[in-house]
Order: sequence, then structure tokens, then C-alpha cells
Amino acid sequence: MVKLAFGSFGDSFSGTSVRSYVAEFIATLLFISGGHLNPAVTFGLAVGGHVTILTGLFYWVAQLLGATVACLLLQFVTNGQPMPTHAVSGISEVEGVVMEIVITFALVYTVYATAADPKKGSLGTIAPMAIGFIVGANILAAGPFSGGSMNPARSFGPAVAAGNFSGHWVYWVGPLIGGGLAGLVYGDVFIASYQPVGHQDYP
Repeated sequence: MVKLAFGSFGDSFSGTSVRSYVAEFIATLLFISGGHLNPAVTFGLAVGGHVTILTGLFYWVAQLLGATVACLLLQFVTNGQPMPTHAVSGISEVEGVVMEIVITFALVYTVYATAADPKKGSLGTIAPMAIGFIVGANILAAGPFSGGSMNPARSFGPAVAAGNFSGHWVYWVGPLIGGGLAGLVYGDVFIASYQPVGHQDYP
């Protein structure tokens, strides 16, 4: 079972719900702020040269502050119910880091392929949906083990509200490594080697 907000929900419900939320928020904010909801995604884009370090730091502050305020507000309107935090289950913390690396790599790779790649063409129109789907799939796959976070801010907000940072490092180290690797692989291998075709080269 994956904990979402308060209480436990079935895996399929959680994956579908989060997928829909992510797709909606990205579609709404994509052309305003770039739809940055995740420090790991921002870091991956910075590694690939799509976001400056300074801009990335501003995004990080906004993401962490937003997650913290949201969790504190949720705790307030639910009369102080305990805030569940991410924690590995049935695996070690190191194994949790590896799992978070893998699923965050998949997420940031999808972001590059559908939103950042200059060759994306019309594929960019489905970026929010594609990103939402990979988030949902990752939650279904990793949720029972590492919580399927992929997002340091998503883990930071509940940890602050609950005052519980036990094992919290897993959700920084794993996602940042996974996001950074995706930025290196896609940004430096696929995008860096891309040469736009000039009009004179068309048949």
C-alpha cells in the first residue's frame, strides 16, 4: 500500500491519482515557470545546461517552501493528524537509494525526451501526460519499497511537518543522482550531438 496524504490507498488508485495531478500541474505551469515541481528534475536540467545554477536555486527554494507550506496547511485543516513520511519498507536504505536512482532517471529522461529535446517536435504537446504517466508507473513499481518519491521536495515537506527526518537522506541522494545521470546521458549524448538541418539541406 502507498501512503498518500493521510491514510492508505490501493497502489492503482495512488498511481492514477498522482499521475493526474502531476499532468495537470505541469500543463498549467509549463508556459509560466517551466512546470518545475521537483528539485531532481531541476537538477537534471541544470546538469544538461537547460537551467542556470542561480535559476535552479530559486526553483529549489520555491519547491521546498511550497511542499512545506502545503503539508503544514494539510495538517492544520485535518486537525493535526500525523503526517506520513516516506520510508523504505522491506529493503535497506542503500537499496532504497538505488531504487530512487532508477525511477528518477526514468522520470528525468522522459522530461528530456518530451519537453527539453529540440527534436521533440509535436511530441512536446503530450509532455505533461507522458511525465504524469511515468510518475504513476514509477509509484506503482517502487511505492511498496521506497515510497516512489523521485522528488526531494515531496519527501521534505512531510518530514518537516512530522518532525521526522529518519532516512530522509535517501530521498535526496537517490533522486539527485538519478536526475543528474539522466541530464548527463540525454543532455550530453543526444542533445549535444544534435545538429539542426538548415533550409538549404532539405531536398
